[in-house]
Amino acid sequence: MILLIGIGNAWRRDDGAGPAVAERLAGHPGLRTLILPGEGSEVIEAWRGLDHVIVVDAMRSGAAVGTIRRFDAASVSLPAGEFPSLSHRFGLAEAVEMARILGRLPARLDIWGIEAGDVGQGPGLSPEVEAAVVAVVHSITAA
Repeated sequence: MILLIGIGNAWRRDDGAGPAVAERLAGHPGLRTLILPGEGSEVIEAWRGLDHVIVVDAMRSGAAVGTIRRFDAASVSLPAGEFPSLSHRFGLAEAVEMARILGRLPARLDIWGIEAGDVGQGPGLSPEVEAAVVAVVHSITAA
């Protein structure tokens, strides 16, 4: 069983990309989905003892809105500052590095980042992020 964690806040527009992916994959065979606001300690606890985890989160790297990036976080560090704590203080990048130090990373940790644009208050993804969510869902289910 693979755990898919969607990180973010659906009431902060594009920050809801991770939860949108998790919602669309809920009930998919072989996947267990979980939506978290992104507090790092919760993320580390959620993947405790698991071998394969997929995490989807909004990112801010300066790329075009809706750009998708995939990282093998069990092997390499996430780019510093590209997964900012939009709605959480101890965010994904910090959680991955803390888990690495503590020896609590899953054997396989796939991180999907979707470049956010509007992270203001309110529901709804931008059209670019909505298209990226669809593409990430397709990529995960096709694997």
